[in-house]
Parts: sequence; structure tokens; C-alpha cells
Amino acid sequence: MIPVRLIATGKAVPSHSVTSASLDLTLGHPAGYTLRKSGVLSRFVAAPDESQSQLGAAALLDALKNASLRPADIDLLICANGVPEQALPNTACFVAEHAGLPPGTQSFDVNASCLSFMAAFRVAASMLAGGAYRRIAIVSSDLASRGVDWSEPEASMIFGDGAAAVIVEQGDGSAGIRAYKMGTYPEGRRYCEIRGGGTERNPRNGCEPGDYLFRMDGKAVFRLAVKVMPDFLAELMQESGAGLERVDVVVPHQASPLGLAHAARILDVPDAKIIKIFETHGNQVAASLPTALHEAVMTGRAVAGQRLLMMGTAAGLTIGGMILDL
Repeated sequence: MIPVRLIATGKAVPSHSVTSASLDLTLGHPAGYTLRKSGVLSRFVAAPDESQSQLGAAALLDALKNASLRPADIDLLICANGVPEQALPNTACFVAEHAGLPPGTQSFDVNASCLSFMAAFRVAASMLAGGAYRRIAIVSSDLASRGVDWSEPEASMIFGDGAAAVIVEQGDGSAGIRAYKMGTYPEGRRYCEIRGGGTERNPRNGCEPGDYLFRMDGKAVFRLAVKVMPDFLAELMQESGAGLERVDVVVPHQASPLGLAHAARILDVPDAKIIKIFETHGNQVAASLPTALHEAVMTGRAVAGQRLLMMGTAAGLTIGGMILDL
């Protein structure tokens, strides 16, 4: 087990909550259309003057408050976003500024799309185990509303904006990562993508405005995930040395109603063990996992001594899972 101790979580959402009913009016859909298509009752949408890094900093400050810590108590900041605030520099620089971290505090980004938080948590645990750091903050913040095509229901209505943060310290061996597995299946690399903004498609080589908007083939994502997920989870549980009956709480990426339902079927665990915030938050991209984790912690469903399973899918197509002893 890689020793790591979760000492605090935090959360921030934009000031504006948008219901599916109001989206029906805005987009000219029949009453009930957006809710039926998305499964989301309401989601948070950032105002034009709210930035991704400001939201991430607010989540970090909430976590610091919950741990009775100051910004100066953080040795390293890792931002784990699905999409950065801008191409360069990394989003962590902006979050560090807004959160008031002392100049010189190391800050960098880790990106694995919707599973960026899980990947960053694994990186943080390894760095803490090496002894170079005492306390690390991980922040995930995504503004999906800035990149969706509202004319495409499948690729727009399920998303919401938000941010969450955790603070971790080196553990004493009683808590930590018992198992971690992440696998990428490149046959699905075109199923979820934003084509513009990199070196392949930009204004100099004929990039179209639509290339900067999110595209998704949800059915293809689901088919590939269904095919590979059972064996993937079996290998993860084998690595953990115990079965699903030892898991106390499941924190899944809040991808979609279909994805959550499928996860519940293959896990075959009581519904009460699964954290679900999709109806009131939507899919918050990389912020979904830590926001659901924050919900589990703040409601007392994830406490010290328990075993937690984080799992989900991401663009790539990537599948990930982590067994964490709290």
C-alpha cells in the first residue's frame, strides 16, 4: 500500500444554478425535454466574470478552512483539470495566485481528462512517499459550459461547472492507496474530443470554430466501456487483495445516468454505497470525482477506517480505478 492520508476536502460552484426546465425555455425545447435527455435536474453554470482558476482557488480555500490550515501550509499544488484555462502557462499558476499561495510554491498540472483527479492523487501519493513534500493540495476545476455545443443535446445537456479540492499528507501505513489501475484504449480516442487549441488544429492551419467545442459519441463510449470494464475491475480488485464486499463506499465519476447505472450493475453493491450527485451537478468533467468525494466526506459516508473505491471513464478512451483506505 502507498501510504497517504486524506486530511480535508473542499468544494466550490458558480453562483448561478440552471434547471433543465429553464434550459428548455432558453433553447426552445418542449417542456421536460432537457431533463428527459440529460437526467439532470439542475447544474451550475459560470457567469462571464467567473474564471476556472478563481473557482479552483475557492475550492482550495474551502479545503484549507476545513483542515484549519493556511495557504502557506501547502508545499505543492497539483491542478487536475479536464481542460486548462489556457494553453500556457498551466492552470495551477493561476489557482496559486488566486488562493494566495506564497511565491515559490511549486505548482503544476496533471491531465487525464475526466480522470485527472485520480491520476493526480496517485502522483501526489508517490511524491509524499518520497519524503520531499509534507502536504499536497490537489484541485480540479472545469467550466464545461464554455466548451459545449448547445445545438448538440448529447454533448451539452449533461454537463455542469464546478471545482473541488483535497489536501493530502504522507500516511503512517494505516491509510493509503491499496490498489490503482488506469488503462487507455486508443480505439476510442475520437469518441470524446475537443479538436482545436493544440498544434494540429489552430488558426494557422485552418481550424474551424466548431473545433473548439466538445464532441462526443456517447453510444460508442458506452459500448467500449461495457466491453472492457468487467475485466478491468476484476484485475483492480485482485490487486487490492480483497473483494467488493470489503468496499464501504463507491465514488464514481458522474458521467451520465447510463454510465452510473452500468457501474451499479457490474459492481453489484448496495445502492446506498454509491455516491450520486449527477442530478444536482451534472457531469463536471475532472471535478466530478473530487466533488463526489467531498459529498461523501461531508455527509459522513466516507470516514477514517473505511475502504473507498473511485472509478470512472475518460476521453482516450481511458478507464481508471483506485482502492483507497481512509
